[in-house]
Amino acid sequence: MTEQELLVDCLRRLNRAQISYYLTGSMASNYWGIPRTTHDLDFVIQLPPSAVGKMVSAFSPEYFLDEASVRAAYQPPHQFNAIDTRSALKVDFWLPQPEPFDREMLRRRVRVTLFGEPAWITTAEDCILHKLLWNKITLSDRQLGDAAGVVAVQLDQLDGAYLKKWAEVMGVSTELNRLLSGEITPKRT
Repeated sequence: MTEQELLVDCLRRLNRAQISYYLTGSMASNYWGIPRTTHDLDFVIQLPPSAVGKMVSAFSPEYFLDEASVRAAYQPPHQFNAIDTRSALKVDFWLPQPEPFDREMLRRRVRVTLFGEPAWITTAEDCILHKLLWNKITLSDRQLGDAAGVVAVQLDQLDGAYLKKWAEVMGVSTELNRLLSGEITPKRT
């Protein structure tokens, strides 16, 4: 199974189970920006505790998804994995936090079609901001390169006021200004 096939399979399962989600991480930056190779998928899902069984059932039996791990995600780091047993590829699921930016990302998600499947995905602006936030947590040229790739492709369509507002709140204004000025550029291979 390829990453593309894995993505389509996960979208179908999430949509069928009617679990509220959006695609984020490198697949979102690939969609909005300059694609790069990735080896996992990242979804943010709204999952009330009463829906844990529905989530596990939606991915069974083709995925190893431990119900206890899903339940543990209600505590930090608010994340669990599903491993596709056919390919050993990993899917990361994150539960949204009560922080204003997390709520805003969920509110602003957009519906697109990916490889013929309806999908919810983070906006280009939120993808950039999220990459900058992850870079602040764990310095990574990969995060900055992904954000720069989105800026390079989407620059004329980006909501600059929104980006600047949230960059200030999140403490990533310097990095955003470096991105927007072209000082940080996408990685060239």
